Amino acid sequence: MNHVNLTHRIWLSFISLIFIVALLLVIIYPISIKSTLTGETYRIIEEEQDRYQAPQQTAPPQSEIDFITRREAERSVGHLFFVNQFGRLQGDPVPDVVLNEMRDRSSRQMTDRGRYELTYGGSTVFYVVLKINTVVGEVSHISYMWDSYRDNMVKQLWERLLYILILASLLGLFPAFWLKNYLRQPLTLLGNHFEQISNRNWQEPFEWKGDKDFQKLSFQFEQMRQNLMNYDKAQKTFIQHASHELKTPIMVVKSYAKSVKDGVYPQENIGQAMDVIIEETNRMEKRVKDMLYFTKLDSIKEEIVHRDKIVFGSLAYLLQERYRVQRNDVTIIIEGADVTFNADKEQIQILLENLVENALRYAETTIWLKAEIVNETLEITVKNNGERIPTKELGHIFTPFRKGNKGQFGLGLAIVKRIAELHGGFPTVKNEAEGVNFKIFLPQ
Repeated sequence: MNHVNLTHRIWLSFISLIFIVALLLVIIYPISIKSTLTGETYRIIEEEQDRYQAPQQTAPPQSEIDFITRREAERSVGHLFFVNQFGRLQGDPVPDVVLNEMRDRSSRQMTDRGRYELTYGGSTVFYVVLKINTVVGEVSHISYMWDSYRDNMVKQLWERLLYILILASLLGLFPAFWLKNYLRQPLTLLGNHFEQISNRNWQEPFEWKGDKDFQKLSFQFEQMRQNLMNYDKAQKTFIQHASHELKTPIMVVKSYAKSVKDGVYPQENIGQAMDVIIEETNRMEKRVKDMLYFTKLDSIKEEIVHRDKIVFGSLAYLLQERYRVQRNDVTIIIEGADVTFNADKEQIQILLENLVENALRYAETTIWLKAEIVNETLEITVKNNGERIPTKELGHIFTPFRKGNKGQFGLGLAIVKRIAELHGGFPTVKNEAEGVNFKIFLPQ
């Protein structure tokens, strides 16, 4: 079945449905129809019995079908009369064995009317015994019908049902053909687009108008195509920016190394030239680490983020000591040091480092680090009193390789956003009267 195409599946489903219906009819129908027709046979016998007793009270046929049915019943139902049980017999001739059993049942019957059946010569006789009190004594009116009448009705119904089943199967071919074409066209078109995407050709959009389910499928496919295009564009942009970021320090290192080799020192002495080379290699190392970490975060799934119990002060005071040396003119104020939360300790430390490094480049005198739990959500605030971010840059501040006027690599805030998202949260930034406020929301 794995190699059966859609058309074959539709035909197999159609044939299976017809087969199941036919099988159910073969198994269930004979049992149910015979039971129904047996009851109908007794009803016909009783009606004929009553009509025989009082023909003037019988309503005239209501239709031609009713007339034909009544005529067939008159031909099929026979009548016998026993006077005083063992007295004079009147009516149609029947075999002695049948007569004796009918007479025996009639003699033991306690009710006015009873239904019975007997088997004779491989056939079944259905009969009804009606006891009537007359001036000459008790009379038993026995009306009977052979099962040939029921079997003929079953045969006629089977023939009609067979015709109906064949007709329904033939008519069912039309919706099967329609369903095959209806499903095949959009799926074939979708398959062609998947083949194009497998060849990295995702420029052609896909849109299907018609059935709502296929419209939804085409919309989801188009979203996937857009995401692939954006991912491809992001990859190319990342490579371009990475190449650009590494090109400058490599050129500086190369030029200084060549100058030293030629005995020409760009600085006052060889020591200062080596310091420049070391500084540029350190910068290049930092960029490579950031790019590797950024791509690492891109591959991490939220469900595997390791969460530790963290006290905010244990990270905040460590950063305060580390960055005090870089700018001793800036004061780092910590609030909410005793706040405890659950998160990946390494990732949160890198998040805070990037936010503080960014704040150090712009702060004039003060940086605030604050943590608080609000409505089961951790809110981390990193604020500085430096220059405000241009309004047009606020919407792109967390985009990879988007640098401010004092930015370095353009990956720090992008890493912040990715870490927040991995924890199910998000970052925000806004300009305030005294500076810029970064806030990270992490649900607990």
